[in-house]
Amino acid sequence: MATAPVTSSMATNSTCVRLPSMPLRRAPAIVSFASRPWSTAMTSCTGLSRHSDVVAAAGHQKLMGSLNNNEGLMFGVVVARFNEVVTNLLLQGALETFERYSVKAENITVVSVPGSFEVPITAQKLGKSGKFDAILCIGAVIRGDTTHYDAVANSAASGVLNAGLSAGVPCVFGVLTCEDMDQALNRAGGKAGNKGAEAALTAIEMASLFRHHLG
Repeated sequence: MATAPVTSSMATNSTCVRLPSMPLRRAPAIVSFASRPWSTAMTSCTGLSRHSDVVAAAGHQKLMGSLNNNEGLMFGVVVARFNEVVTNLLLQGALETFERYSVKAENITVVSVPGSFEVPITAQKLGKSGKFDAILCIGAVIRGDTTHYDAVANSAASGVLNAGLSAGVPCVFGVLTCEDMDQALNRAGGKAGNKGAEAALTAIEMASLFRHHLG
């Protein structure tokens, strides 16, 4: 039976077996989509700006609120008295933020309610009055030994959302839901910042958006 030829190298006296040539692997095909001119730009660090150019060229509008165009904006603030040591700090942070961004004190109405469970219905009432551009909802729900925490926290969150939807006015959720008092105080001016101040910023931006663009 015939065998494959073997070649010998005279320089090294070693035997080399010639292996069958392997087929070359083809490089993957590059497919381009004419309907998405920005697809190739996404592979480079300049992709974002190119994509923005395409969006601008297509005539899209980008609407957003402003923190500095606050002339005449009216705000309602609903604050729960329960866990008052926390909610007072949240309210203070919110009012200081309103002042910092030139919202006049006479354009802010603060309504005090017993607890976070009563916040949503009050926010809804203020929103439907037509007097306010945004409602800021402030409260603090701290977990205890019973399931009461879950009921109040869930009711407050869904209630504030529904208040805004039914009133057609931004209702900003500034209710803390914390495991313990230390965690709540950290979020009311401690090392985690002041969530009341952050919620006030959101209220200003949303009020501006609705007044100047979506009203």
